Amino acid sequence: MSAFEKPQIIAHIQKGLNYTVFDCKWVPCSAKFVTMGNFARGTGVIQLYEIQHGELKLLREIEKAKPIKCGTFGAASLQQRYLATGDFGGNLHIWNLEAPDIPVYSVKGHKEIINTVDGIGGLGIGEGAPEIVTGSRDGTVKVWDPRQKDDPVANMEPVKGENKRDCWTVAFGNAYNQEERVVCAGYDNGDIKLFDLRNMSLRWETNIKNGVCSLEFDRKDISMNKLVATSLEGKFHVFDMRTQHPTKGFASVSEKAHKSTVWQVRHLPQNRELFLTAGGAGSLHLWKYEYPVQRSKKDPEGVDMGVAGSVSLLQNVTLSTQPISSLDWSPDKRGLCVCTSFDQMVRVLIVTKLKTV
Repeated sequence: MSAFEKPQIIAHIQKGLNYTVFDCKWVPCSAKFVTMGNFARGTGVIQLYEIQHGELKLLREIEKAKPIKCGTFGAASLQQRYLATGDFGGNLHIWNLEAPDIPVYSVKGHKEIINTVDGIGGLGIGEGAPEIVTGSRDGTVKVWDPRQKDDPVANMEPVKGENKRDCWTVAFGNAYNQEERVVCAGYDNGDIKLFDLRNMSLRWETNIKNGVCSLEFDRKDISMNKLVATSLEGKFHVFDMRTQHPTKGFASVSEKAHKSTVWQVRHLPQNRELFLTAGGAGSLHLWKYEYPVQRSKKDPEGVDMGVAGSVSLLQNVTLSTQPISSLDWSPDKRGLCVCTSFDQMVRVLIVTKLKTV
């Protein structure tokens, strides 16, 4: 591929913020996005921005009692577009950004900080009930149905006597019909656990030897296809989730992606073989996954096992001297991306020459 054909990552707009920003999410069906974090005085903040004439216009700033760590629109309808957030106090809140004084749903979900949140069943993505999964420093992973008050519909916690590990990342997947749904969770010791919500069982677990910073299925609303896991030591792993071997689990390929922590992974909504990784040295890398000729083969006993593909780097760019802590593709406009970094900046990016499939 020549330099002229390669995708380009262009910083379109950037803006300094007066707080530490932890997460950002596009508001579906709009040119708006939210940023979430905490002020130096210890309170939480949500800001709503809109892209207008090549500039960022701040539409609303919402201050809350506790610093806000993470958010998702994934369990909301396209009509309401409510934002679910997890905060440093272990609270899960759902906000109507048009009337944000009082949350439309609130629960003290965890004893410690909620590090990570994901949503499914909203926005027309994924079959089944709208649900939110939270992962916390208290070692538990909980699934919430906003229509049910106070109690989680599922609670995955360490068994008695087992050490509780800090859960850093969670992801929904396999929601291709009303019955099927999985949650994948990554922990500070490198554990990855796949929970089957239909059978309420642990379906698979592995360890990638370093803290798991980010997990994402290439699509939430299809039969499990691929899962990317990023880690502290600059590596990411792509698991082929189509064939599970009874002892070897899922086939995977790993890649040394960055010189430091890989904080985030996000698949392009219009092409699941392309994904961005965000690094601790302020860089973004765009990758393409290539499937093998055959995705499964027989082991010596005649049992099916998966075959991993390969990944290639399409483009990379350094945007910041500080870690890029969050990024999100626009679900509506191909190649439009927002990212935040610990230098208190938010950047809107345009990635060109991206093919859809």
